[in-house]
Amino acid sequence: MDSFLNQIRDLQCEAPLPRMLRVRQRFDAPVVDDVAGAVKEQLEVLEGKVTPGMRVGITAGSRGIANIAAILRAAGEVVRRLGGEPFILPAMGSHGGATADGQRKVLEGYGVTPDTTGMEIVSSMDVRQVGQLGDDSDPGPAVYMSVTALDAGALIICNRVKAHTDFRGTIESGLAKITAIGLGKHQGAKTIHSFGTRGLAYWMPRAAKLMVKQAHVLCGIGILENAYDQTAGIVAVPPDDIGGAGEARLLEEAKRLMASLPFDDIDVLVVDEIGKNVSGTGMDTNIIGRMMIRGVPEFERPNVRIIVVRDLTEESHGNGAGIGLADVLTLRAARKLDLRSTYINGLTSGIGGVQRVKLPLFLPSDVDAICAGILMCGRGDPDNARVVRIKNTLELSELWVSETLLDQVRAHPRLEILSEPRRWEFDADGNVVEAEAGVSAGR
Repeated sequence: MDSFLNQIRDLQCEAPLPRMLRVRQRFDAPVVDDVAGAVKEQLEVLEGKVTPGMRVGITAGSRGIANIAAILRAAGEVVRRLGGEPFILPAMGSHGGATADGQRKVLEGYGVTPDTTGMEIVSSMDVRQVGQLGDDSDPGPAVYMSVTALDAGALIICNRVKAHTDFRGTIESGLAKITAIGLGKHQGAKTIHSFGTRGLAYWMPRAAKLMVKQAHVLCGIGILENAYDQTAGIVAVPPDDIGGAGEARLLEEAKRLMASLPFDDIDVLVVDEIGKNVSGTGMDTNIIGRMMIRGVPEFERPNVRIIVVRDLTEESHGNGAGIGLADVLTLRAARKLDLRSTYINGLTSGIGGVQRVKLPLFLPSDVDAICAGILMCGRGDPDNARVVRIKNTLELSELWVSETLLDQVRAHPRLEILSEPRRWEFDADGNVVEAEAGVSAGR
């Protein structure tokens, strides 16, 4: 890999760099102040549905959910008060190396442990086929479900509801997904993913509905988060609404609350870091406006011409999932890539991984990469390139924007100017020198 990368270590690019100013972006952001209280209030619907001694599995599995341990703990306390015996049921498809112990360790990494939730974690990869979707004219996937879930006295399906990074539909990432993909374990996840994006958009909610009928599901707990990744809502969802109209309404609200870039047209977007801890696709496709899956329509906004990525997060351990969403990558980030891990991620994703793990253009340093972006963005007057710089696609409350966007900044109701325009600053190696107050400044 080093000999391959060394071919471009002396490649340099020069372009006019606009002055940058730091701005703050404010979002409509409702917050649940008493998370445990909200869970307990919503789960009043369980009165009379939990019998003494009933084993109730509560799902957990998605990364980065705010207050997830407290939410699960409160749900367990409700079940216990009603006479049941709650436990945590890992629901994450093939994550954790597709092993029971691996999934338990993944949950520990999310802060979900017996100590934090007050419940044991019962982890197994065993599944049983519970049905077959489709017919002779339109054959669908076989549906598999966790044996632990099927053997439980009852289930509570708990997950965050949000936009998915691979497809668009009335049901995306949420309760149906953690049921069909999560409780399907490795076999179920693999089977649904083998149908490509139609497997997710069309078959996944149908698989979830079939599974809900096969198991004793008490309700769903739909979690909404605001643009600052804080808990914005907790809603009990009736079993029949998992993968149905109730969950669809929650998705609409989740999309209304999510963060976004403040401009529709950007010539160069500089992203300081991408990584699996930021998004399953390294960068959230809903933020950058790039789907890059054959057969799936692209976003109407934002229109970002060139994406420059400066680094890969340490938490990714070399997994560069989503590097194909970028156009330019620094040599520093490229040297961190574990191609085996990256390609395994792409192979598992199927059609969703083909373009997203392709290698972008490599440039030796930050200044070369940013200049390359400006040179290639297709703007006839590079002096007026519209440049935006963000830390990652999770953190959009503060960002740097070029002086060429100043009029739009002043007219934007969500934006507040925090600094005077300043030039980019680079060290002797051509890498950005970090400015005060968090994100970097410029030359």
